[in-house]
Amino acid sequence: MANQTAAARPIEEEIGVDVDFLLGLSGDPHAEKETFRIGDLSQEFGVTLRTLRFYEDRGLLAPARRGTTRLYSRRDRTRLRLILLAKMLGFSLTEAKQLIELYHQPNGKQKQLEVSLERFEEQRHILLEQKREIEESIKAMDTTIDFVRSRLDSSAN
Repeated sequence: MANQTAAARPIEEEIGVDVDFLLGLSGDPHAEKETFRIGDLSQEFGVTLRTLRFYEDRGLLAPARRGTTRLYSRRDRTRLRLILLAKMLGFSLTEAKQLIELYHQPNGKQKQLEVSLERFEEQRHILLEQKREIEESIKAMDTTIDFVRSRLDSSAN
């Protein structure tokens, strides 16, 4: 996988920003800006143009069009932030979309926060279990490597 070009890498490998940025904890340098071009968001969030178009095809983003130019709104930019945060936390795009769309229901902001917290806690439990399983696999791998290495060493003598 290290040999793959950026265009050939799966979309899932593209997250290039940290959680503080995605949560808005590090400030917003574009607080006054109302519209963004595809290249602006690509650069700011460390994703390819292809990824942004993919999110558009999946109904996650809905940029306005001026001719062939995509113009993303502040809403789209916020949604992109949430999509990338959800991916970083291990959620699928379908799950991310479900969490984002809660905002548009009655009492949406509060409901979105409550459901998100519940899902984050569930996902944390899942990730901790996966981490435990990975640690067990690594321990078994180390033991197996040591065994095979000792067999090779003893057969060489």
